[in-house]
Amino acid sequence: MAVARLFAVALLASVAPLSGATSTFATSNPIRKVVTMLQAMQTKVTEEGTKAEELFGKYMCYCKNSGGDLAASIQAAEEKIAELGPVIEGAEEKKLKTEEELKSDQDERMAAETAMAEATALREKEKAVYDQFMAESSPNLAALGKAIAAVEKGMAGGFLQTHAASVLRNFLSSSKDVMDTDRQEVLAFLSSKEGDEYAPQSGEITGILKTIKDEMFAEEQETMATEAAALKSYEELMAAKKKEVAALSKAIEEKLERIGALGVKIAEMKSDIGDSAESLDEDKKFLADLEKNCATKSDVHEEEKKMRAQEIVALADTIKILNDDDALDLFKKTLPSASMSFVQV
Repeated sequence: MAVARLFAVALLASVAPLSGATSTFATSNPIRKVVTMLQAMQTKVTEEGTKAEELFGKYMCYCKNSGGDLAASIQAAEEKIAELGPVIEGAEEKKLKTEEELKSDQDERMAAETAMAEATALREKEKAVYDQFMAESSPNLAALGKAIAAVEKGMAGGFLQTHAASVLRNFLSSSKDVMDTDRQEVLAFLSSKEGDEYAPQSGEITGILKTIKDEMFAEEQETMATEAAALKSYEELMAAKKKEVAALSKAIEEKLERIGALGVKIAEMKSDIGDSAESLDEDKKFLADLEKNCATKSDVHEEEKKMRAQEIVALADTIKILNDDDALDLFKKTLPSASMSFVQV
């Protein structure tokens, strides 16, 4: 069918120049012109096919390379998302654990500070009691010492007029540690107007006073030792607690920094995984469109290639027919009638 169509075109092309006179055919071979024209068409179709193949190859190369790049990008994004998931989970667990450790350190520091405050309050109370005891004990011991010395020297009368005697009298009146019999006898002595007549050699009042003084001195020494031990224990406790608070404060600061850094890292990774997921969706969509377009282009190219091949075959067959000697003779014989037929058409 294609050959017949091309043959008809060739006849039309050869008739048009011959409508004036037969002498034109003698000077110029119309069949040859048609063949030359068809050969030019054949060359052009072939060149177009070559160019189409070249362009198609470049397009397919683009499809292959772009598809490969997209596939690699998709794979990288999928791997990244799969990798970041456990990493984020691990970072969140680590952050939670660090927060729990931070809470424990903060509670321990608060407990240590509370213990320091309680120990300080107790120390202040103990010191107040000690100071009060010493404020009372020291004058009393001094008064006892003076009384004993005065009595031993036979100067009791002069002692009874002193402030020390008044201090000793008040102490014996209020003390619960002195036996009633001893208290009454010493108070009687302190109230006597004839203290100077007291006979030192009897030693009764002196013995009582010395016993009271020895007991008070022993109590004072014990109280001082207790105070020294309490002070030492307090200082040791405060030193240990201050060291503990300092260590806990440092640990708390480090954990706060670690929690902050983990929070930033988790936020960055979540943002990264979100961006990767968005990019992955876009790449998948683009790859699907690319594959569809490339497949469509391939089908169109094959169809055009098939039609071009048929056209080339038809041109070749037509040229072969026109180059045949029998066809040339036949064309010469039928030219006038053919011309008229075409004009009528």
